[in-house]
Amino acid sequence: MVSRADRGPLADWFWTIDRFFLVAFVLLMGIGFMLSFAASPAVAERIGLPSFHFVERHALFILPSLAVMIGLSFLTPRQVRRTAIILLVISLALMVLALFFGVEVKGSRRWIGVGTFSIQPSEFMKPAFVVVCAWLFAEHARQPEIPGNLFAIILFGIVAALLVAQPDLGQTILTSVVWGGMFFMAGMPWLWIVLLGGVGTGGILAAYYMLPHVTARFDKFLTGEGDRFQIETAHEAILQGGWFGQGPGEGIVKRILPDSHTDFIFSVAAEEFGIIFCMALVAVFAFVVLRGLNHAFKEGNDFNRFAVAGLVLQIGMQSLINIGVNLELMPAKGMTLPLISYGGSSMIAISITAGFILALTRHRPEKRAKEKSLFRVAQGVPAE
Repeated sequence: MVSRADRGPLADWFWTIDRFFLVAFVLLMGIGFMLSFAASPAVAERIGLPSFHFVERHALFILPSLAVMIGLSFLTPRQVRRTAIILLVISLALMVLALFFGVEVKGSRRWIGVGTFSIQPSEFMKPAFVVVCAWLFAEHARQPEIPGNLFAIILFGIVAALLVAQPDLGQTILTSVVWGGMFFMAGMPWLWIVLLGGVGTGGILAAYYMLPHVTARFDKFLTGEGDRFQIETAHEAILQGGWFGQGPGEGIVKRILPDSHTDFIFSVAAEEFGIIFCMALVAVFAFVVLRGLNHAFKEGNDFNRFAVAGLVLQIGMQSLINIGVNLELMPAKGMTLPLISYGGSSMIAISITAGFILALTRHRPEKRAKEKSLFRVAQGVPAE
């Protein structure tokens, strides 16, 4: 056991880390590995691979993901910012390369092949983008003469343009919502918020009328016509599970669900473990978001506040989109369930997000003093 008297780096980390966040992230990883046994064998067999091919690869990604998360949690806020800037520059460069030399899948160029693996640069861009924008917003709030907000708008335009060029409407919407939430928290005038909201709405309408695959997905969602095999199969899996599920390995509908190990793993969880289990899973994601927002509310440093709120909002919105698609509440969109779905890029990228959150929410002496002062002011007691 690490003693409080020990002042080494490990002891300092152990006593300052938010252990509730840490347990939640590790729990989600464990649930994802468990569900890979239920969801992936049928997919592997259907495409001629060994039954546990995806299970083994999922396990292979868990170790580096844990290492990344724990390693990043040791960073100071300044180191988090610097790491995010480097990661953002590399990710944007790789996103540009993917447009010209990337692997094309279903008409989209989002991946870069590296041996037997493929990397999706946009996944790594997301946490870095949030942290860098948080820094820009915070710098403008600290020194209004610094055009941090303008730089954040320009950066958002670059990221959105690259995502649309792939094309990846789901990631574009996710990034836009998270950035918009941070923009709102930064205290922007309502005129700017309404203007940008109008631009976003116009962008969705333009995508609907100009991109055939977007048109098809929205039409299928609104009219119920067209190829709805995957959505209807996922819906049937959820209904078959009932409250308590069919039992581990007893699911039948999952065997014909094409993307059961990635986009529709939530439906597999419902069929085998039941709605109550899925509600508990949703509760874990809700806990992460609410605890993060609570940290942000108490945080005295603008950068930490914007970054933590943006990072947990990213996890929450991605979870919401994935679960919404599974429940047929949103148009079909390929979006992984954070730390649950199979996918190396997604798992490591979410681990980077989690590592940043753990680093920024560590209990530091100066942070506790600031929180105490804010609490005293809120209670009407003069600050010390």
